[in-house]
Amino acid sequence: MKNLTTYLWIGIFILILATLLNISLGSVSIPLDEIVKSIFHLEVSKESWQYIILEYRLPKAFTAILVGSGLALSGLLMQTLFRNPLAGPYVLGLSSGASLGVALVIMGSSLFGGITAGLFLSKWTLVIASSLGSFLVLLAILGASFKIKDTMALLIIGLMFASLTSAVVSVLSYFSPSQQLQQYIFWSFGSLGNLSWTEVGILFLFWLSGIILSIFCIKNLNSLSLGEQYAKSLGTNLKQNRFLVIFATSLLAGSITAFAGPIAFIGLAVPHLVRQIIPSSNHLVLVPAVILGGAILMLICDSIAQIPGSELILPINAITSIIGAPVVIWLLVRKKKLMF
Repeated sequence: MKNLTTYLWIGIFILILATLLNISLGSVSIPLDEIVKSIFHLEVSKESWQYIILEYRLPKAFTAILVGSGLALSGLLMQTLFRNPLAGPYVLGLSSGASLGVALVIMGSSLFGGITAGLFLSKWTLVIASSLGSFLVLLAILGASFKIKDTMALLIIGLMFASLTSAVVSVLSYFSPSQQLQQYIFWSFGSLGNLSWTEVGILFLFWLSGIILSIFCIKNLNSLSLGEQYAKSLGTNLKQNRFLVIFATSLLAGSITAFAGPIAFIGLAVPHLVRQIIPSSNHLVLVPAVILGGAILMLICDSIAQIPGSELILPINAITSIIGAPVVIWLLVRKKKLMF
């Protein structure tokens, strides 16, 4: 437990450092002391810096923390539930459902004669469409979870939903004009920098709800990690536990996709990275460690995506995979063992 406390304090320190670095870097470099002054509403050297920090970079940094920690925790929940190291937050088809909702709004006018063209008016339209798509897939998965006893069968159903929705998106893409197709592609790149404080607040409420549900699942997750039969022998209600885990994952992954788009890699890789650093199977240890690890990695990737000193911003999805995948490969090769 002493080692855990040390790891957590180190993680919190790195998180604060990564947050300050993320706010500092960009097309305009801002000194760290000016960032601290701006956060505490003290007088800064340039008024434009205060606006950049408070209205753009600070909400973007909070978004990165919420997105990274939420996806990482969702990945841990799914990997434990399905006892599959390749499971991630989108394995149930939530991302595909969100993508279908957005595709219907952006590209649907090509097939439906302009019925949906007027809907593409604001960012909230995409958020609502993405949320509805994820919610419909969630309802289908939850309905199946009560009728199916085999967890692996539920995983296959999730993958089939993902394939089905992806097929519909492909059809819409085929018949869409280049302008609408480009709009959809830009959304699929993911973005952390387009949220206002109001939107960050709404995302935080969904994030907090998912975190609280996950904390209630910790005891059952520890027993489930040793197998369903063992968990059942300890009195774990498998159906109820499965429902809570899926619902917590849906709150986290669904809301994140709605506000920031589909962010790849973080949910799949961070639990493995954390297990390599902290060799523990206790979810009382893994849950806070994964939350911190996901937030830190997301902040680092976003800092790189900003290309410090340049006005260009690279797609965050590309950076998360380019930076993260080699790190995970190196750690797994060095350890020569997959902690799971």
